Amino acid sequence: MNLFAMMETSGTAMQAERMRAEVVAANMANAETTSTASGGAYHRQHVVFAANNGDPEFADTLNEATEAETATNAALPLNLTSSGVAAPGVHIAAVVEDTTPPRKRFDPGNPDAGPDGYVSYPDINPLTEIVDLMGATRAYGMNSSAVQAEKSMIVSALDITKS
Repeated sequence: MNLFAMMETSGTAMQAERMRAEVVAANMANAETTSTASGGAYHRQHVVFAANNGDPEFADTLNEATEAETATNAALPLNLTSSGVAAPGVHIAAVVEDTTPPRKRFDPGNPDAGPDGYVSYPDINPLTEIVDLMGATRAYGMNSSAVQAEKSMIVSALDITKS
């Protein structure tokens, strides 16, 4: 794995975390939405991440290095196959709707109220959404820091070749 592939790995993670933050923002914006185009209350959404296919060359090199290490230190081998177990990044597998039933509030004056006077509201907890947003923001920031560190490694490598 070269340095540019490491940047690409961090870049895919940053894209995924950006999408996670957008979904959290949509959940917060629709926390009081009682009717959607599909009918019924808005449902909270979740982002599902999945690993990208790994680099077979990287997995083979890592296997060789760990086999040599396990012979001297008796550690457990990783046994990565060249089918790509060592993933170079992440992607968004799906954005799924929460299956939690909506909350019912008694509000007979609301146009979306049922015959019993109850209105279905999304089961969205703002505190949970803020925690999810903080997690996405911190993960994005950490990956940004990793990109900056990788850039400085590349600059340092280029400086070495100049001297």
